[in-house]
Amino acid sequence: MSAETLQTPAFDRDRALRLLQEYGVYAALIVLAIVAVGLDSHFLSADNLRVQLFQVSPTLLVALGMALVIGTEGIDLSVGAVIALSASVLPLYLGYGLPAALPVALLLGAASGAAGGAMVALTRVQPIVATLSLMIGVRGLAEIVNGNSAKPVSQAGALDLGTGALAGVPYMAWIAAAAAVLTALLVRRTTFGRQLVAVGDNRTAAGLSGLPVRRVLITVYVISGVLAALAGVLIVGHGAEADPANQGINMELNAITAVVVGGTPLSGGRVRVLGTVAGALFMQLITAVLTQHNVPNSYTQIVEAVIICFAVYASQERGTR
Repeated sequence: MSAETLQTPAFDRDRALRLLQEYGVYAALIVLAIVAVGLDSHFLSADNLRVQLFQVSPTLLVALGMALVIGTEGIDLSVGAVIALSASVLPLYLGYGLPAALPVALLLGAASGAAGGAMVALTRVQPIVATLSLMIGVRGLAEIVNGNSAKPVSQAGALDLGTGALAGVPYMAWIAAAAAVLTALLVRRTTFGRQLVAVGDNRTAAGLSGLPVRRVLITVYVISGVLAALAGVLIVGHGAEADPANQGINMELNAITAVVVGGTPLSGGRVRVLGTVAGALFMQLITAVLTQHNVPNSYTQIVEAVIICFAVYASQERGTR
C-alpha cells in the first residue's frame, strides 16, 4: 500500500464552515432538545410546549421582518419601540372591537417602517443611525400616548388572540407559522424576493442594472414595522395589559440574534427564513432550559452573547472566502 493511500485527507476548513452555517442551527436545536428532555422528563409535556410557543411567537414575527432587512445589508433597531407604540394605541380603539383596533396598530407599524426605510433609501442615512433615532423617538411617543402606567386590557377579541388556541396550538403560533411561510414564499418565489437579495448582495450593481433599489429598501422596513406591530398586539393580548414602558424591551436584540444564529449573514445578500425559525426556537430553548434550572439571567445573557459571536464569526469567515 502506497504512502499516498495512507495519507489522511486534509481538513477542509471552508467546507466545515459552510456546513456549520447551513446546518449548524438545526443540529444544535436537536441536541439542545435532547438535553432539555434528559434534564427534565416533563419538558415535552403539552403545557410546557404551549408556554414555549407563547413566548417564542412574538420574537419569531419580529425576526422574520428583521431577516428581510438584514438581507438588504440593513438593520432595524426600532422594532421594540414599534411594539410599544402598537401596545399604546391598541386600548384606545379596542372599544370599537379588535377589527378596528388591529388595522390602526398595523398602520402605525407600517408608518414607522416607512420612515426608517425612507431615511435609509432616500437620504442614505446609515440603517443603524436611522432606526436608532426611531427607536428612541417612537418609544417616547408610545409612552406619551399611553401615560406612565400600564393599562389593563379586557376586550375579548384581543385576549383570545393572545391566549386562545386551535387544536391545542396557540393562535399566536399559528400566526407566526403563517408569517414564516409567507416570508419564505416572498423570498423564494417572487420577483421582489430576488430583488431584495440582489440589493443586499451589491446595492450599487443592483441600481445600475435598473432594479428599484429605493422601493425595495422602503418595503422591507415597512414589512418589518408591520410584523413588529402585530407582535405588539399579541403581547398585549397575552399579558392582558398595555405597558409601552416595558413591552418590547430588547426585542430588537432577540430578533437579530435569531436571524444571525439562523445563518443569515449581516453582510446581506441572503435570507434564510427556515434558519431564522430554527434560530428563534434555539434561543428560546436555551432561555427556557437555563431558567427552569434556576440559572441567573446574567449567565443566560453571557451564553447568548457567546453564541452570537460564534454565529457571526462563522458567517464572516465564509463571506471572506
